[in-house]
Amino acid sequence: MLRMTAGPPNSPWRFLDHPPAFLFFTGKGGVGKTSLACATAIHLAEQGRATLLVSTDPASNVGQVLDVAIGHQITPIAAVPGLSALEIDPQAAARAYRDRIVGPVRGVLPDAVVQGIEEQLSGACTTEIAAFDEFTALLTDATLVEHYDHIVFDTAPTGHTIRLLQLPGAWTGFLENGKGDASCLGPLAGLEKQRNRYQAAVAALADPRQTRLILVARAQTSTLREVARTREELAAIGLSQQYLALNGLLPEAEAAHDALAAALWRREQAALAALPESLRALPTDSIALKPFNLVGIDALRGLLGDATVEVETTATDAPASALPSLAELIDELADDRHGLILLMGKGGVGKTTLAAALAVELADRGYPVHLTTSDPAAHLVETLDGAREGLTVSRIDPRAETERYRQQVLASKGRDLDESGRALLEEDLRSPCTEEIAVFQAFSRLIREAGRKFVVMDTAPTGHTLLLLDATGAYHREIARQIGDSGLHFTTPLMQLQDPKQTKILIVTLPETTPVLEAARLQDDLRRAGIEPWAWVINNSLAIAATAAPLLRRRAAREWPEIEAVRHQHARRVAQVPLCAEEPVGVERLQALAAVRTA
Repeated sequence: MLRMTAGPPNSPWRFLDHPPAFLFFTGKGGVGKTSLACATAIHLAEQGRATLLVSTDPASNVGQVLDVAIGHQITPIAAVPGLSALEIDPQAAARAYRDRIVGPVRGVLPDAVVQGIEEQLSGACTTEIAAFDEFTALLTDATLVEHYDHIVFDTAPTGHTIRLLQLPGAWTGFLENGKGDASCLGPLAGLEKQRNRYQAAVAALADPRQTRLILVARAQTSTLREVARTREELAAIGLSQQYLALNGLLPEAEAAHDALAAALWRREQAALAALPESLRALPTDSIALKPFNLVGIDALRGLLGDATVEVETTATDAPASALPSLAELIDELADDRHGLILLMGKGGVGKTTLAAALAVELADRGYPVHLTTSDPAAHLVETLDGAREGLTVSRIDPRAETERYRQQVLASKGRDLDESGRALLEEDLRSPCTEEIAVFQAFSRLIREAGRKFVVMDTAPTGHTLLLLDATGAYHREIARQIGDSGLHFTTPLMQLQDPKQTKILIVTLPETTPVLEAARLQDDLRRAGIEPWAWVINNSLAIAATAAPLLRRRAAREWPEIEAVRHQHARRVAQVPLCAEEPVGVERLQALAAVRTA
């Protein structure tokens, strides 16, 4: 039975006032969810509350932020008595899930049948199911919830989180309505056994006495719009206990020191003045920007503690030679005259802005360009804020692609089925696994289109993108298995992603410890798939943006070690983009961003 005792009262932070058992931190990538979740978990533990910190992000960096090796098992944090942490590793979860399904039939069924089941369980859908299975266990495991006063969830960026929080209801409804007998038989054989757990997870999420959702945001217009959409979508599935945390606000005193700081402060204040109506009624906290990187226990204590806390870090002088600009990278990209350009990286590093700037500049040079996104929380249209000749814009909408795929399958496989057979096929196509196939097909169409024009793709944050690449790899393995030693020539989307003549991958990062470490990990994952990133882009750099504001100067000085690490340890080619005084929204500002060249 879950303990219903309230947490510490009278906190200066509204989201921490009498906290319930489950606290979820969610929001757009790069707004500080992980830092705030970690700081909250430390705060609760140091108040004498047994606390478990859990990351559900496929690209978790909780261990990096805490500066402790964590992983897939519950790990006590020695520096904070009463605190433990867990990073749900989707791949490890998938391996354990496959073992639970396949283990009992290995040696019982023929090898060919076992191999078929294993192949069926090799895709990204099974990875998602396995991670989801562990997530629901954390909400419903009586022993676990009895042991901890609080479980703090650091979630993936918004789109992926909404998908995760919708899954208990989606799978429960699918199981209640029955299933077909096609692609999801293997995964669902395990899911059906967990029906009661999923129903209990839905109940826990919807109970405000058990669950509180903290929407984390920066004072940026696009971010606040997305948070407002998130609030509505999560309220629609029963998560009504919501709070708003406005993170990283520049103190007004900084605005007096120079034009850049004043412009940044005015930009934040304008965004707050235009706060969407649906957010105004939420209990809200404002958290000031810190001059130090939020890595390590001491820094995290400073986030919610004394604002004067200083964390010692080593600053590095600027290098003698400047890094290339975005314009210089575009010069090289334009030489190919067509191809797929993928911008990848952690949420909140500016992939959408840079993708739009690249696309606008290539279109201005006379090339046909298709700008698109796979991010469920995309805002390309808001970033462009206008049309451009030679540039088309789209997004991979999972719902629209799923419906397109359903109709395609019903028109082909369902054409000659009787009423009963068609009903079974339709039921099978209602599985959430169908979305994986549909999105992969849309991605494959874009890869083919890049053979005749530039396709610039703003990808979802790292974890979600890796799931899409996992589906691409599974398809490649299946085609290779079917063709075998026949000698037939074939080309799969994965092979096109591996070909640098057809695909250029730009890893986008910020000059900060956590984004750089995550970008390096993404590069390692890509290389294991045989994909070599073409370049790195260091975005929103204060180090090359002149400022006299003390807080900003301290942050700028701490960028150089990360910039040098990218330059000398990680990237084959790299560009550096300054932090702009005005938000780069609209075609003219995007043109200006793409035109800046190294002095």
